[in-house]
Amino acid sequence: MPEFIDRHGVTIFYDRYEPAGSPRGIAQILHGVGEHAGRYRALIDELTANGWIVYADDHRGHGRTGMKQYGTVDRAFRLGPGGHRGAEDAIWQLTQIARDEHPELPLVLIAHSWGSFLAQILLNSHPGAYDAAVLVGTALRWPGSLTATPLNARWNTPDARGNEWISEDVDVQIAALEDPLASQMPLAIALGPASGLRIYGRPARGLREMAGIDVPILLMVGRDDPVGGPVSVHRLADAYRKRSGFSDVTTHVYDGRHEILNGFQQEQVRADLLGWLGQRF
Repeated sequence: MPEFIDRHGVTIFYDRYEPAGSPRGIAQILHGVGEHAGRYRALIDELTANGWIVYADDHRGHGRTGMKQYGTVDRAFRLGPGGHRGAEDAIWQLTQIARDEHPELPLVLIAHSWGSFLAQILLNSHPGAYDAAVLVGTALRWPGSLTATPLNARWNTPDARGNEWISEDVDVQIAALEDPLASQMPLAIALGPASGLRIYGRPARGLREMAGIDVPILLMVGRDDPVGGPVSVHRLADAYRKRSGFSDVTTHVYDGRHEILNGFQQEQVRADLLGWLGQRF
C-alpha cells in the first residue's frame, strides 16, 4: 500500500492499479465524504481492464488515512491541519505523483459527491493540469443548488436506516452501515464550519483560456439524488459552458439516488463512463 506525507505532515494512503497491457491513460479517483477508495473496486476493475492506470487515495480524515491520523474511528472524518485546503492540496500532491510516474499519459479525474466538489476546486486552481473530468453525484456548489434539508428526508420513515438516500439497493445501504471505515456523518458536521464554507464556489470564468485546452467534462447524476439532483447538475453544465468556456460538456441522468455507481443501474453507469472516455482517449 503506497503512501506519501503531505505538506502538513499527514500520511496519505493510496492504491495504484496497473492494466495488463499498454496503458491509455491515468484515472485519479476521488471518493466522497465518510467513505474511502475501497468502495470503488468495481469501477477500478473495469478501468484497469480497459487500459487505465488508477490512483485512488483515502482523503484526509478518511479510511486508512484517517485511522493513521487518529488511531480510532471516533475522530475520523475530521480533516486535520490545514482543513479543507489541506485536503485539496494532498489530492494535488497525488496528481503530481501520478504525472511524475507517467508523464506521457493523459490524466482524468473521476470524482464522486464531495470528491466531485474537490475536483471542481482543483480544476479552478490548476487549469490545464487535467485532461478530462468525470463528476458523479455532483452539483453546482452554490446556495440554492445544494439541498438545505436533511438528505434522508424523503425516506425518513419510522423504520428507516437513515442512509436510504445513498442508494435504492438495500444491500448497499446495509453494507455502508457495516463498513468499519465508512460513516453516515453529514458533510457539514464532518468538515466543520470553516471547511464547510470552502464547499461553496462556481466554475471559474475563462478556464478554457487559462488551461489552454478544451477540457471534456462528464456529469452523471441520479434522478432522485437529494444532494443537488438533475436541476443542479444542469446548472453546473451551463456554468462550465458559459463561465469556463468548455464546449465538450455532457450530462447523463439515471434512475437512482446519490450513489449511482452503487445503484441498480451501476453497470450502465460504468459502461457509459468508459464509453465516454473511450471516445476521447
